[in-house]
Amino acid sequence: MNRPHIDRRSFLKAGALGFAGGSWATRASLSLAADVFQGHPLAPKAAHHRPRAKNLIFIFLTGGFSHLDTFDPKPALKTHENKSVAAVGLRGTSQQPLMPSPFQFQQHGQSGLWISELFPELSTAADDLCVIRSLHTNIVEHFQGVLAMHTGSATVPLPSIGAWLSYGLGTTNPNLPSYMVLCERLPYAGSQVWDSNFLPPIHQGMRIIPGDKPIPDLDSNARSVKLHELEQIMLRDVNRLHAESRPRDLNLRARMTSFEIAQSMMRVAPVVFDITQETQATRELYGDDTADNKSFSRQCLLARRLVEQGVRCVELIDTGSNNNWDAHGNMQDHRPKAKRVDRAIAGLIKDLKQRGLLDETLIAVCTEFGRTPWTDKVGTKGRNHYAKAFSSLLVGGGVKGGMTYGETDEFGAEIVSAPCHVHDYHATILHLMGIDHTKLTYRYAGRDFRLTDVHGTVLQDVLA
Repeated sequence: MNRPHIDRRSFLKAGALGFAGGSWATRASLSLAADVFQGHPLAPKAAHHRPRAKNLIFIFLTGGFSHLDTFDPKPALKTHENKSVAAVGLRGTSQQPLMPSPFQFQQHGQSGLWISELFPELSTAADDLCVIRSLHTNIVEHFQGVLAMHTGSATVPLPSIGAWLSYGLGTTNPNLPSYMVLCERLPYAGSQVWDSNFLPPIHQGMRIIPGDKPIPDLDSNARSVKLHELEQIMLRDVNRLHAESRPRDLNLRARMTSFEIAQSMMRVAPVVFDITQETQATRELYGDDTADNKSFSRQCLLARRLVEQGVRCVELIDTGSNNNWDAHGNMQDHRPKAKRVDRAIAGLIKDLKQRGLLDETLIAVCTEFGRTPWTDKVGTKGRNHYAKAFSSLLVGGGVKGGMTYGETDEFGAEIVSAPCHVHDYHATILHLMGIDHTKLTYRYAGRDFRLTDVHGTVLQDVLA
């Protein structure tokens, strides 16, 4: 995002008006400060328009959960059980037998939103959910599907959505990274899903590994606080002189900033990650297992604490590249996966809501693709990968609750209204964060890149 030149006198005048005008103008003035005085590279930047959400919590359910067994009921599958249909499979086209869902669906909330028995806790927050039933993507392989959902590109790794948000908006807390990823096991495509790629490397996601030491080497080994402070001052001076002689070395600038953030994290992070400050009632809202520092309940609670501290984007990855939602053999494998995340996600929504934070925090719950309405042969109980139609959620942050967007046919195989490509999903998230997806660009290798490439349409009907 190119910014006009401004001299110091103009900046000070704008700053005075901004501080008088409130937080929106203040953030804009701080953005100008970063430009004029070459301030902190993560200083907050002005959005393109007034944002509905300040922070994003991106929850990724790895493996491809089934839309037909969660948020898009298809009773016709039972009526036509085992009927052979022309099917686009994982490796081509053939005739395959239709398979109904083994799970019961019910309507929930005042909105009457249909949700399956897999999510009894999330169902209690039905009136806050926007279910997008018409998502589609291009490739039915995990690696490429995961890349596409994170970077907008299924073929060439590009910057992650969290890195784009960090680059476009900065952060309000320089003591913590602007993009943090809670990830116990690596997903398909590994760390590429939170990489900054050609964006300045300071915008890369920082992986937090749930467990006893989520951030290694966080404890300081300084012999004396005063001596340590003197050493740090001297080191910063040397680094600054070194950087001034190499003004175009973005990696050098990123390393210096990351060291400064790391030092601040030694002071701030232990407090943020200490959930003993939470009431017992709050911990129980997320689940009975919040004491387990590897549980998804604990991760959702930490996500709320991180966005409270101003972290721009927090991602939660619930499983790794195996033992996930990839239910080829038996759809009952969805049960333990849903049980792990159901109460935790519902608790996150309710906790943010009761604290008055849901309106300014956007939650995206997504996966890389859906699953087929058919199985491989009569008598088998699993579903294959499916890219032509699947479901995901948007919650809070300026989104209408208690609604569905888009529609699939009677079998859940074809989109029949309001299709939503992954690019449209990303464009809508950026719009809610105050960003025009066509203007958030970065010039690299002779062309302007953006998260949505040359595509993307904001889903106006889901905006509150």
